[in-house]
Amino acid sequence: MAKITYSPAEELIIHEVIAMSKDDLMRERVTPQGTMPLYWCDGILFSFSSLPMSDDITKDYLKGKIHWLEVHYTRMDEFTPVLSLDEEEYKTKMNIRIIDTTFSNIHKEFARWLKSSIKK
Repeated sequence: MAKITYSPAEELIIHEVIAMSKDDLMRERVTPQGTMPLYWCDGILFSFSSLPMSDDITKDYLKGKIHWLEVHYTRMDEFTPVLSLDEEEYKTKMNIRIIDTTFSNIHKEFARWLKSSIKK
């Protein structure tokens, strides 16, 4: 029988955090091929980009450290599974899927940290 070990992340290292309007946040998820989803957790709508994998980043992952290079966010009190954006460039309404990540411990901790940091 195989042994299964659960090893959740112990640290999230965020290198840049940028507040923006909901429309700008949605607009950044529009690509010529379609749209990419956004994440929602406890009143925060956000996207993040990770650092490219390298030997050092892989070592950190194995030690339970996750790196987010950049986080873009806005407040959105209520979860909704889809947001619509009238996109001028493509002359159409774009639907952006929203993923509820309130079940993720790391996302919940991020949302709590961000809310407390905003107040400062």
